[in-house]
Amino acid sequence: MTTSLPVSLRDIILASERISRRVRKTPIIRSDALSERVGTAVYLKLEHQQITGSFKLRGATNAVLSLKAEEKARGVVAASTGNHGRALAYAAKAAGSTATICMSRLVPENKVAEIRRLGANVRIIGRSQDDAQLEVDRLVQDDGLVAVPPFDDARVIAGQGSLGLEVFKDCPEAATVLVPLSGGGLASGVAAALKAINPDVRIIGLTMQRGAAMKASLEAGRPVEVQEEESFADSLGGGIGFHNQLTFSMCRDLLDDVVLLSEPEIAAGMRHAYCVEREVIEGAAAVGVAALLAGKIEITGPVVAILSGRNVDMEQHRSVINGATAPTRKDVA
Repeated sequence: MTTSLPVSLRDIILASERISRRVRKTPIIRSDALSERVGTAVYLKLEHQQITGSFKLRGATNAVLSLKAEEKARGVVAASTGNHGRALAYAAKAAGSTATICMSRLVPENKVAEIRRLGANVRIIGRSQDDAQLEVDRLVQDDGLVAVPPFDDARVIAGQGSLGLEVFKDCPEAATVLVPLSGGGLASGVAAALKAINPDVRIIGLTMQRGAAMKASLEAGRPVEVQEEESFADSLGGGIGFHNQLTFSMCRDLLDDVVLLSEPEIAAGMRHAYCVEREVIEGAAAVGVAALLAGKIEITGPVVAILSGRNVDMEQHRSVINGATAPTRKDVA
């Protein structure tokens, strides 16, 4: 199955080597509490300890380092729900390039501010990821910027796949890997890496019930539009693109299941991570823990849950720890 994939194990290995000096190899730890709860070993991949606070640095760095000098000089541009923009801003600056990040009004202000701090040009456009993408397309056409998509890009997918290589190296006995799912870059890369090595490993995509674009698209058999709504897992928001070239088919072919989480379940995952595991993570990173707590995962052996990011609005995080079960942040007019 993996031999015909648009991103191969070799691509992922080369990406891992390319970015090795610019990203952090994050640890895997055993969760005794979750292991006891589900009756098998549960490990947490602490990718929220990545330099920019999420896995996105892997793909962004691989994409930027793959550019020609002339392309770096023109500058890069992307649409983002926050974490890709932060990663691309960091990667571009480190490589001597400049970044422009287009975001919708639903992106939390803490993520916008951090992207600005890293020196990127920020454009707030519309109320959806698709609206932001239209501005990206315009800047590519009119200003000659080089697009670095947040997920539907072979270089980005290969970079994210380096995380899968680390999972296998540190936990080769894993029978199930739980991956946060949005546009599918992380899920595609991790699944391509792990299933090329061990075709029997189960890769489960996890996302929120509110605006689960990849889930809706897989069920429809084609990319479809969904209404974006506020969610604790705001990093998982956004569409997959009507003209999706890579991640839709890779998720269709590689994922063993997609599990949806309610807002109270995501909040419970965040609380467990903080109160029991002593980890501050955003809602998108808590979906694996949430699914285990909610009993939504069929346990067949050791489990790895990827904690994908920590870039949470701390006011929101405090409200969750204090018992909130639904987002309360007001939309920006």
